[in-house]
Amino acid sequence: MEIPRATYRLQFNEHFRLADALALVPYLSALGISHVYASPLFKARAHSGHGYDVCDFGQLNPEIGTEAELEKFISALRQNGLGLVLDIVPNHMDVGTQENAWWWDVLKNGRASRFANHFDIDWECSDPELRGKILAPVLGDRYERVLERDELKVIEQNGEPVLSYFEHKFPLVPGSMEKFFANPGRAGLNELLQKQHYRLAFWDDADKRLNYRRFFAIATLAGIRVEDENVFRDSHSRLGQWLQWLDGLRVDHPDGLRDPKEYLDHLRRLAPDKWIVVEKILQLGETLPEDWKVQGTVGYDFMNEVNGLFIQPANEKAMTEFYAEFTGEPVDSKKIVQEKKRLVLETLFATEVNRLVKMLIEMAPTHSITSFPPEQWRDALIEFVASFPVYRTYVRPEKNVVEENDFQFIELAATKAKESSRGRAPELFDFMTGLMLLIYHGERESDFVARLQQLTSPAMAKGVEDTAFYCFNRLVSINEVGADPGRFGISAEEFHKYCRIQHARWPHSMLGSSTHDTKRSEDARARINLLSEIPDEWRETVLRWSKMNERHRKSDYPDRNAEYVYYQTLIGAWPLSLERLLAYMEKASCEAKQHTDWNRRNARYDETLKNFVTATVNDKNFIGDLEKFISTLSVPAQINSLAQTLIRLAVPGAPDIYQGNEIWDYSLVDPDNRRPVDFQHRKKLLHQASDISAEEAWKNREEGLPKLWLIRKTLAMRAKMKDVFKGTYESLNLRGETAEHLIAFMRGGVAITIVPRFILKLKGDWKGLAVELPGRSWRNEFTGENVSGKVELNALFHKFPVALLIKGD
Repeated sequence: MEIPRATYRLQFNEHFRLADALALVPYLSALGISHVYASPLFKARAHSGHGYDVCDFGQLNPEIGTEAELEKFISALRQNGLGLVLDIVPNHMDVGTQENAWWWDVLKNGRASRFANHFDIDWECSDPELRGKILAPVLGDRYERVLERDELKVIEQNGEPVLSYFEHKFPLVPGSMEKFFANPGRAGLNELLQKQHYRLAFWDDADKRLNYRRFFAIATLAGIRVEDENVFRDSHSRLGQWLQWLDGLRVDHPDGLRDPKEYLDHLRRLAPDKWIVVEKILQLGETLPEDWKVQGTVGYDFMNEVNGLFIQPANEKAMTEFYAEFTGEPVDSKKIVQEKKRLVLETLFATEVNRLVKMLIEMAPTHSITSFPPEQWRDALIEFVASFPVYRTYVRPEKNVVEENDFQFIELAATKAKESSRGRAPELFDFMTGLMLLIYHGERESDFVARLQQLTSPAMAKGVEDTAFYCFNRLVSINEVGADPGRFGISAEEFHKYCRIQHARWPHSMLGSSTHDTKRSEDARARINLLSEIPDEWRETVLRWSKMNERHRKSDYPDRNAEYVYYQTLIGAWPLSLERLLAYMEKASCEAKQHTDWNRRNARYDETLKNFVTATVNDKNFIGDLEKFISTLSVPAQINSLAQTLIRLAVPGAPDIYQGNEIWDYSLVDPDNRRPVDFQHRKKLLHQASDISAEEAWKNREEGLPKLWLIRKTLAMRAKMKDVFKGTYESLNLRGETAEHLIAFMRGGVAITIVPRFILKLKGDWKGLAVELPGRSWRNEFTGENVSGKVELNALFHKFPVALLIKGD
């Protein structure tokens, strides 16, 4: 198995094709990358910007190139000594387009389709209108109104009749057209549609009535039953052919699968010698199951640990108090998380909740459980799911396996649910706990356990990542995938402990920092983190800005919470266009679901927020003050960025660089972080970097040259000293004030990384602070200087603000 030295993520779509990637191969090789890490390459929905909406596992996405271009790309990678890691999507397929032949066949033939069991469809759901049918929630209004407006039409397509509703097309059951020819009016059309294997419905019905498993709350992404041998074979046969030239796989959303371990075992048999990492989101204190046959996660856990290093825990109280004072918002993050998980379970996931409630009611009498009204079962189930402290557990009912960690998480969820149940019968929670711990057995019981585990993950993702993270805005740089919003920074020792555990258990895990899913890029977070060092100045600044901008508000809109997010967003991403800023603030306000949301827009609030953002961006006095404030953060933020970059390149694991982030990048959430990258500019900077010193690189820092220079230099050292960066991890013993301001560790007894943090109050002067180096002689690989013994930090960092020391012998 070849472990990547460093991966480089590329987002393929119709605007960035294989031919474009081919032209980058020499650049990536010169940068020091060992493996390209590609977004999904299988055929996706037309005009997909990301590739996760795969509609055909059997062919290359034609929008990104041809098979010949793929072969040419692979050949160029090999010739330049690079490998390829592919992102795969085993959990779901896009069904919002007729390009999905499997789904089209199911809609046409119903349960008689060869692919009827490929999708996780509840053919016997409790809704009598959907028995043996599939809900198709695509209509812009109620079915009867759409029918009255003659928006549904039968047309001919490829020689056969199909149903057409604007851009949507649906097949018709063979032979069902006969009576329609005799009665082609509305009544005849309605009769025709009643004979189909699908039921057209208003799009708003999806969250309440959908009868197939989906990815999160997206009705156009239907879950597939990859646990079935036939489905695995059909969805992985082409991948099996591609494995001859693939070096690794990144598995998307394993928590959506019925049995992740079983799937990963099956995948490992298919790819016995490939590097495999999983998009598993780990909560604080949670570890990746050690029986998973993978090399680790995609690195969100690392991202949150390294980000926490640059948040000053000592100022948590001051930052929290001002946030509460300015916004009037609650600051108990645990209660906020619980509340928002309840919210999405009651709304977005009503159909999944209702299915589980029906199962509970049916099972309860079998196990002599007292009869309760459906509403009580529903409330108890929502509280139980909302109380899970992790994305999901991995109980395997078919194997009768409950691991110790899962036992603890289930017990914690039950205890928490009872405490917050406000007098609900404890028997409800005891029964669900007994089911999850496999005390109660049976086919329905096993199905309940599997499906509840498939629900806790999206409930966490939508409730926390996509709701709570936009409501609790004390310091928004904390609010990243997998983070605990209540954890305000970490100590150096906590970070070193994390790295030691990683080295012992998952030394080849991916190390992420920016991804296609991060709320903010690593450099935007690095700027915002600095606010934690200056709570008093931040307070004065926000109050000043708010007073300046009061004239741009209308009737208390936008709310202070949105205003607080807005100022942090400007600090993290400035300069940015009004278009990008408006798009982000729209997303932030809709995700928060406090005054407006995607499905229930508050036009007055939306318009007021838009006008506020536009007016403030065009307010020269405010923008002048903003730019003056940011100018005091610019250099410290760049130093923080270099520090976290060097850490990522030096700790145990395989560092990943998200496309474009080899220089300063101040992207916000999707689609901002998937926008086109100016690779010509980066090629030009790389050419410069090959001929200049660290000191020159730092002096020419405005365009991000130091970051690219550091990456190139450090990856060259990793290539030269492979065994060293696979070797031991030891933290350096730091004392006094130096310990607060430095992160220092040694790899393999030969390479020492030293980076600064919390530098705002130092104002560029280390004031006699020093670090004691072990051993006799060390060479600073960035500056070429030789150092030993007690080294003054002013001297160590005077040419370049971070250091990589290599032992003299």
